[in-house]
Amino acid sequence: MTPLTYIRASDRADALAHAGSDGRFLGGGTNLVDLLRQNVERASALVDISRLDGAIRESESGGLFIDASVKNTALAAHPLVRSRYPVLARALLAGASAQIRNMATVGGNILQRTRCMYFYDVDGARCNKRQPGAGCDALYGFNRYQAILGASDQCVATHPSDMCVALAMLDAVVHLSGAAGERQVPLTDFHVLPGDTPQIETVLKSGDLITAVELPPPSDATVNSEYRKVRDRSSYAFALISVAGGLALADGQVAQARIALGGVAAKPWRARRAEQALVGRAPTPDAFLAAIREDLIDARPLSGNAFKIGLVERTMVAVLTALAGTNA
Repeated sequence: MTPLTYIRASDRADALAHAGSDGRFLGGGTNLVDLLRQNVERASALVDISRLDGAIRESESGGLFIDASVKNTALAAHPLVRSRYPVLARALLAGASAQIRNMATVGGNILQRTRCMYFYDVDGARCNKRQPGAGCDALYGFNRYQAILGASDQCVATHPSDMCVALAMLDAVVHLSGAAGERQVPLTDFHVLPGDTPQIETVLKSGDLITAVELPPPSDATVNSEYRKVRDRSSYAFALISVAGGLALADGQVAQARIALGGVAAKPWRARRAEQALVGRAPTPDAFLAAIREDLIDARPLSGNAFKIGLVERTMVAVLTALAGTNA
């Protein structure tokens, strides 16, 4: 039995005061509790923040301000999300079962850890993310689900969140609070690639708390948006790959494109080269394919996941083609 202290925070200041160096913030617990049970993670204390105020409201700039304790179900069903940022609602609905969405929080979703089988296999597998310097069994093992972009010889795991792929496409900003005060980090910069330190997954500092996520004001490319997830089975499963796309046209040409990929890297992958390549082009399948290949040129597939390259290409072309028809 591992001794563990449980603290129910009354407000944000109380939560920060109790975090300590080895404490963990507990929201819905849909990932953290599993990690603790399987001894993948250890903590001396759990600070329960699930009862802190959670609201969704318009920001002064016309965007959306989402408290970190908001449940995934509430976010997916919110009228402003469904009308202005439909890609986010669809990503959330694709992300988990209804029971998990009812428990999972926005902050916890952002902090999900990889579902790599070797990461979870404490007794039988080597994992640099879990034990730096141990090695990475996924490199030459079963790597169907692993990364093709941004990986390293130290780690090839992928980030599992569907919600975060949509947030990356939307230019979301994560609000943080900690010992150093308040700060804001773009979602695309919040998660970090493995490099030589795969155990470092985010820019969080010890004791930092995610307090909110802010979305910028909607644009034509966020309103005309879609999320498509490809998985081994249509029921609750993590993505082989996913695409969050948004498209705005003017005078028969692409005025703005927004593209983020999931299931391909240790973080949601914003396909900025593809976005730039599409501006001013006619919205044709050939143009979409040529554009995404600008990002996939750096892909480094493993023995079991080279199929992801073609899967990303076909899915992205299908998503943007559908959006171009809607925007016509």
